Amino acid sequence: MTSAGGVVDFEPDEPMLYTFGGGAEPVAMLRPGQVLRTVTEDCFSGAVLTVDDLPSKVCEQFNPVVGPFYVQGAEVGDTLAVHLLALDPAKDWGTSATFPHFGALTATRATAMLHPPLEERVWRYDIDRHAGVVRFHARRSAYTVELPLDAMLGTVGVAPAAGEVRSSIVPDAHGGNLDVPELRAGSTLYLGVNVPGALLAFGDGHARQGQGEVCGVGVECAMRVTLTVEVIKGVRTPWPRIETDRQLMSIGVARPLEDAFRMSQRDLIDWVVELTGLDVLDAYQLVSQAGRAAPGNVCDPNYTMHAAIDTVLLRGAAAYGGVHRRLRQLAGAMW
Repeated sequence: MTSAGGVVDFEPDEPMLYTFGGGAEPVAMLRPGQVLRTVTEDCFSGAVLTVDDLPSKVCEQFNPVVGPFYVQGAEVGDTLAVHLLALDPAKDWGTSATFPHFGALTATRATAMLHPPLEERVWRYDIDRHAGVVRFHARRSAYTVELPLDAMLGTVGVAPAAGEVRSSIVPDAHGGNLDVPELRAGSTLYLGVNVPGALLAFGDGHARQGQGEVCGVGVECAMRVTLTVEVIKGVRTPWPRIETDRQLMSIGVARPLEDAFRMSQRDLIDWVVELTGLDVLDAYQLVSQAGRAAPGNVCDPNYTMHAAIDTVLLRGAAAYGGVHRRLRQLAGAMW
């Protein structure tokens, strides 16, 4: 790790981390406002290189994360703001796959069916950063098409409460494998702090991902990550929240999917009440008519849904005292 002024450059070493919480020792300390630059490996730990590398054969574990990072001043009951300054694919290719018992449209242990398991198959995508595209190549024909490059982090989280250890594949109130495409450069993620220092970790870069991550796997790629953090003292955040330049989003995490939907909608309504002073049913009505809802993933041990509303409808109310706006100004000063 090297540090120059307000910038920390961190080069991850083996072994990689595959969990959140459980007393993992911090790899570095971050001060609020400090910029962290690092690189994350893909969800296959870099082991899937060609379409012939089946994950079940070449991968020992899935979804490594970098960290945890101890955030100075973060205490239980605070909120950690994680602002993504830049996300850049670290390689010119990415991979995706189908698995026999994983994904939204196949039998799993939790969804017992009589049909045969899906074939395990790998796709390799070209990533053209200069053209801003990701090229899909069909495996059973010459069909190819270009999709917009839309880099995101699938997994960002802090240590859970009560000493709990959670797999990096599982999303919940601590964040984790949220797989929400809106976790792209320019967005701010808010997470409740459950342990001293928060213990932030992240990874699972996607060159792009459709809403719902239907097959269970995005266009997985190693990612260069630049982010900064702030600590919002004495303010609880019950569920992960995202702020962009034009929207507020609440993320619900649960099974079944309708419970994740309800959690996200309820949290967004509470947030609107807090920011505007509206009566609960007035806020319910506003979110009902102006809100948007979309799945993050419908394939993991827990599902994610987000509820969103345009900030222009909130008449200038500033979430968390305007943290997102300040961090965006920092990004503007850097680039």
